[in-house]
Amino acid sequence: MTVQAVVFDIGNVLLEWKPEKYYDRTIGPARRKALFDQVDVIGMNERVDMGHDFTQTIYDMADAHPEWHREIRDWHDNWLQLAQPVIHRSVRLLRALRTKGVPVFALTNFGVGSFDLAKSEHDFLSEFDRTYVSGALRVVKPDARIYQIVEDDCALPPHTLLFTDDRTENISAAQTRGWQTHHFTTPQGWAERLIAAGLLSEAEAT
Repeated sequence: MTVQAVVFDIGNVLLEWKPEKYYDRTIGPARRKALFDQVDVIGMNERVDMGHDFTQTIYDMADAHPEWHREIRDWHDNWLQLAQPVIHRSVRLLRALRTKGVPVFALTNFGVGSFDLAKSEHDFLSEFDRTYVSGALRVVKPDARIYQIVEDDCALPPHTLLFTDDRTENISAAQTRGWQTHHFTTPQGWAERLIAAGLLSEAEAT
C-alpha cells in the first residue's frame, strides 16, 4: 500500500522517555518507588501534555508535596536528563526518509514548554515537515480528535499515512482511522518496516 507520509511519535521512538531511570539514578529505586506511589507525577505530566503550563504545573505539585519538593521540581529543572538518551538509529531513519523526499511528520504527546526545551537541545526535532504537539492542540493520543487534526491539516488520505508509536493504544486508535501502523519496539524493527514499505533500501536504513 502506498505511503505518502511517515508519522513519528517522539517519546521512546526518537528520545527515550523513562523518567524512572533518572530517579533510580539520583535518589535510588526504593525512594523513587515511594515518590511515584505518593505523588501522581504521571498525572502531572499528562496535564502538561494536555496544554497546562510546564513550569507552573510542576512547581504547584512540588509546593503541594513539601516532603518531595526537590524531587518533583527535578521533573522540570532537570527535564532534559529525564528525556534521554537520543535513539540515534531512529534519527538516522528520519533523516534517510527526508533525503529520499518522503514527508515526515511528528505526532506526539508533549507539553508546549517541554517540547520547546527539547527542540533547543535536539536539532532533529525541527526537521519534520509537519509537527503535531498535544500541548499546543490540547488533545492527546489516543483521542480520535488528534488523528482527525492530522488528517485535516495534511489533507492526505488516512490509508497513505504510516505511523509508528511505542504505545499499543495509540497504534490501535490510528488503525481504527485506517492509518498504516507499526508498533515501535526497536529501531531495527522500524527499519525493517520502512524497507518492507519500499521507502528505504537496506543500505539507507542502516
